[in-house]
Amino acid sequence: MSRLDTFINRMSAQRDILNHVANDLGLPAQGDVLEVGLGNGRTYSHLRELFPERRVIAFDRAMNAHRTTAPHEDDFVTGEINETGQEFAGTGAALVHADIGTGYPDKDAITLSWLPQMVAAMLQPGGYAVSGLPLEHPQLDALPRLPSVNEGRYFMYRRL
Repeated sequence: MSRLDTFINRMSAQRDILNHVANDLGLPAQGDVLEVGLGNGRTYSHLRELFPERRVIAFDRAMNAHRTTAPHEDDFVTGEINETGQEFAGTGAALVHADIGTGYPDKDAITLSWLPQMVAAMLQPGGYAVSGLPLEHPQLDALPRLPSVNEGRYFMYRRL
């Protein structure tokens, strides 16, 4: 599969799962939406459209989002995500979306040494996690893969 097709597949899976959470599952009554890895802001923009009544907070090393989709400075946390994200442990997020995989197994293994614990700690019970990397953690219950999502492409969890 070409890198373009891989990218399109990942973006489609991401969109389909986030839409499923918004339209079919529904978030807990309270709690913020956390975007772990802002990038250029495409997914942040989509999250703001899906959940207009929620505060959407984004994390990244630096602000690289397109100016039309950049979060307000109060909704952007700058720094190394494995450090800044820990500050949001116990805040009871309703949804955490993390798309910070690199496609390099050795680099992703390092991320997976801290990401599942951090995401589980950010979420309230009943909250959802959506991730491009598998989040193996005893407090995260893997939800069934959507038919439109290829096996191993994108993952969805509910916090126990």
